[in-house]
Amino acid sequence: MCGIVGYSGLKQAAPILLDGLARLEYRGYDSAGIAVRDGDGEIKVVKAKGRLAVLAEKTDSGKALLGRCGVGHTRWATHGAPSEINAHPHHSDDGNVVGIHNGIIENYKELKELLEKNGYSFYSSTDTEVAIKLIDYYYKKGSGSPIDALTRAMTRITGSYSFAILFKDFPDEIFAARKDSPLIVGVGDDESFLASDVPAILKYTRSVYYIGNYEIAHLSGGKVDFYNIDGERIEKEPSEISWDAATAEKAGYEHFMIKEIHEQPEAVKNTLSSVIHDGKIDLSSVGITDEELKSISTIYIVACGSAYHVGAVMQYVIEDLAGIPVRVELASEFRYRKPVLDKSGLCIIISQSGETADSLAALREAKSRGLRTLAIVNVVGSSIAREADNVFYTLAGPEIAVATTKAYSAQLVAGYTFAVQLAYVLGRIDETKYEDLIAELLTLPEKIETILEDKERLQWFAAKQSSSTDIFFIGRGIDYAISLEGSLKMKEISYIHSESYAAGELKHGAISLIEDGTLVVGCLTQSELYEKTVSNMVECQSRGAYLMAVTTAGNYNTEDIADFTVYIPETDSHFAASLAVVPLQLMSYYVSLAKGLDVDKPRNLAKSVTVE
Repeated sequence: MCGIVGYSGLKQAAPILLDGLARLEYRGYDSAGIAVRDGDGEIKVVKAKGRLAVLAEKTDSGKALLGRCGVGHTRWATHGAPSEINAHPHHSDDGNVVGIHNGIIENYKELKELLEKNGYSFYSSTDTEVAIKLIDYYYKKGSGSPIDALTRAMTRITGSYSFAILFKDFPDEIFAARKDSPLIVGVGDDESFLASDVPAILKYTRSVYYIGNYEIAHLSGGKVDFYNIDGERIEKEPSEISWDAATAEKAGYEHFMIKEIHEQPEAVKNTLSSVIHDGKIDLSSVGITDEELKSISTIYIVACGSAYHVGAVMQYVIEDLAGIPVRVELASEFRYRKPVLDKSGLCIIISQSGETADSLAALREAKSRGLRTLAIVNVVGSSIAREADNVFYTLAGPEIAVATTKAYSAQLVAGYTFAVQLAYVLGRIDETKYEDLIAELLTLPEKIETILEDKERLQWFAAKQSSSTDIFFIGRGIDYAISLEGSLKMKEISYIHSESYAAGELKHGAISLIEDGTLVVGCLTQSELYEKTVSNMVECQSRGAYLMAVTTAGNYNTEDIADFTVYIPETDSHFAASLAVVPLQLMSYYVSLAKGLDVDKPRNLAKSVTVE
């Protein structure tokens, strides 16, 4: 959620900090600030409420703040309302310690009382100010070592955090610490970088270190040292980022979201190519053998948001093809409801960022119960990737828009390949069916391209729906799972109230909400359920609904029922979500565009939800 950047080197820090923060805007924020160590040894802090452009204006795009070392932050309000006072960076009473923070300090009230008893006063409503002053407290009380102050503070703090700290006594140096909230260090020639996500520093370096839980980093120019919570120096190996820096740019598109929609064929192709070789599925890169697949009794899929919708599709596909029971769980519920789990089961955690707080906690819960865990993630070296027993990396590249598109599609095909291989190993499908399914999977990128080539009609239709107040998405089976994602896309970027329903449930309450002109979007890709869903759509139509249908090419009689029909290429019904979701993504995008909204950064939302 919050964005963190830091720089220590030979260049002016402020412009680099602002540039890095701009590349993290997708994470969601309500205020921003930077702190730079100037030539006189003073730490200058500038903060602003609202968009990053306000901060840039206050600092003349960083030119007004001179200094070669600093930190920057975009804040998502948790403790304390959005305001300039509550914005980061925060400082100790005497300005000796200045710092920024991502996460939530759960015991901040207790710590605040301790500090007040020791003469500290507070100017903001944030838990971060408490943490910064706690670090200052231990710095003054202890040996005067920043590492010692941080380790002592870390043992007292309960919650999640990533810190970036400047100490007045240590010019041109940054000290960072992490627990559960993401933080990486990048190294270049005579300079080092700190960030909460790769895109912030990808322009400057590809060599990065991932800071682990309860670890500290010390940055000074091109030199970086790492320590554990006992203050002992530890060795870490750098990783090389393979992403093309251009993929984190708009490349001529108006928004990242429409660019990423168009990048889906490549994301799907790359993900499939990573595990399909010579017409066979090979999960050796994931680390799961065929013998281990045979031992799985139950599958638990745990995720949040769109990743949960991927899990809903996977449930239908795995159960139908492989005949193994699958439960799909919301991570935020799974971690608290004390689920009854089969120890011979497999827990699959799906997350684009690999840092989703609830999903990470669910992973740890599953592991503590003795289950094998498999992560489907997009970010190499992320917390979930590091802690899972096995990792299936999706190759979507950096996804910047808050509303996921290409990461969702890459997760889908990762799930398909797992399901097909599982079904084959268990003997539920024969060699011929296995080869046919793999061949069909390999056609998906081209078929997505076909849908993208015919988007003008959708743009026209979406513009007509921009004044809608309620939209309903319905379907059965996999079509219901598709509807879940279609509805989420619509509500999160257009701010139109939308709901998804299993079509057979309409008569159990939801149909009472249908009025003249209410848009009902029916997903009709499952041939055995087609007639039943059409019947439900007609029931809505008879009550005044305006009907849109997403169906497979060949179902041309759908036009006799629906007011507007979108056709997708034919594919195996198990893989229909990969195609049907694309027109729903486009429609949501064009509705938001017609309303003049901020498509890439919808209000109140963040790309990576790293706190509860």
